[in-house]
Amino acid sequence: MILRTVLLPLALAITSAVAAPVAAADYVQASGALTFASQYQGETFVGSFPGFRTTMRFDPAAPQDATLDVVIPLAGANTGNTDRDTTLKAADFFDVARFGQARYTASGFIPQGDGSYSTDGTLELRGVRKPVTLSFTLTDGARPTLAGRAKLSRLAFGVGVGDWADVSIIPDEVAISTRVTFAPAP
Repeated sequence: MILRTVLLPLALAITSAVAAPVAAADYVQASGALTFASQYQGETFVGSFPGFRTTMRFDPAAPQDATLDVVIPLAGANTGNTDRDTTLKAADFFDVARFGQARYTASGFIPQGDGSYSTDGTLELRGVRKPVTLSFTLTDGARPTLAGRAKLSRLAFGVGVGDWADVSIIPDEVAISTRVTFAPAP
């Protein structure tokens, strides 16, 4: 009788714990890279946004409820070319004096199979909000890693106006890539 009174509740507790669904978890960026690639007069260049911050809420059992929030300080844009970096910060491009940061937000991840997802988020850049689709892989575990790619129209956001709007000098399409390793939020 004593054995049944002790073991039965223990067995029920273990069964409940094993059958319980994985709960959504909040994550913060532990490390990462956010880069962009374009061309200037046919020469490809790559830049980065150091200092960007990402948070994510994700439950593998309910990817449709996931959220992603990326804050991008524009003044730190770095292409390794001082003249280009200065131009990017000016009013014709990012206009960092008026728009210090960009922000990408997304709700709902769409499974594509084999740990791949896509999400239709919104990028706010220079006060303009436009949809941008991010395709990415997401590893499982306590410290998941998101590796993704997106393409956007710089002209749709008013980046590169005036003489810089000429797509024979700088193409309209900009390739974005990111790799973020997350840690559980405190």
